[in-house]
Amino acid sequence: MTLINQSQLTEFILIGFPSNKNLQVLLFMVFLSFYILTVTTNVFIIGTVSLDPKLKRSPMYVFLSHFSFLEIWYTTVTIPKMLVDFTEDTNTISHSGCIVQIYFFFSLGLTELFFLAAMAYDRYLAICHPLRYNSLMTSKLCNQLSILSWLCGFFSSFLLVIPSSRLLFCGPNTINHFFCDFIPLLNISCTEIFIIDKIFYSIAWIIILYSFLLTITSYYCIIMTIYRLPFGTGRKKAFSTCVSHLTVVLTFYGTIIFMYIRPSKQYAFNIDKVVSIFYAVVIPLLNPLVYTIRNREVKKAMRNMIMKNCIS
Repeated sequence: MTLINQSQLTEFILIGFPSNKNLQVLLFMVFLSFYILTVTTNVFIIGTVSLDPKLKRSPMYVFLSHFSFLEIWYTTVTIPKMLVDFTEDTNTISHSGCIVQIYFFFSLGLTELFFLAAMAYDRYLAICHPLRYNSLMTSKLCNQLSILSWLCGFFSSFLLVIPSSRLLFCGPNTINHFFCDFIPLLNISCTEIFIIDKIFYSIAWIIILYSFLLTITSYYCIIMTIYRLPFGTGRKKAFSTCVSHLTVVLTFYGTIIFMYIRPSKQYAFNIDKVVSIFYAVVIPLLNPLVYTIRNREVKKAMRNMIMKNCIS
């Protein structure tokens, strides 16, 4: 096959979740509900933090605002396209659209890893060094960590999107996924993928495991500090909150480690599509709920904002 024939490919077909019309409608409603709830809850958190003078000066809530903004766009990269595909018979995406989706999905996903590490470090300082917290986690450091998380995520993704854009395709243009992901795209390419696969595998190991190690180390120190506190309701509540945060973090890391820290030959795409739903759809909704539902200051600020709007 010549390079001319290879370059004629202009679009891919996303298999998604093939099923009958009734199930397609049901899946459409389920994913639409997840998307609306994710966007609504995260917008509400951003609005609450922005309108409350106390919260918007706290590093913890600055991180949370960035994180909520990130989650809105993280889900927007994949879910709207998937919803459109449920209503159409032919689920196509252009070659350039596929590359753009890969770039932003990985950029925002990697940024989330860096933010999870930064937020865990912030909680480590607040719980393990409460007397020095204000001097250690200054507004300047908070802003620097936020900006660094965004920059690292978006620049790291270039290491993946550049090889993706250079792939050649000589056979079927069908991607067994509900969005353009790097490994399924690599699977249908006729380019020699050994080097590209090793590059992707190495990047995944370095970024995912390094951020995971930083996050888990922070939570380990937090749990040990809470464990040494005198037994009481305060200790129980702090431990319960920490465990709920850690559960969501471990679920997110567990799914992406399962998906990306293994050679591409070991992928079982039908199973992987189901696993992808957790980190692409479910976790972005759980994050804002888990990080705020047990937070007294956020709930108080939300009540004040609602009452103020109702009175006015």
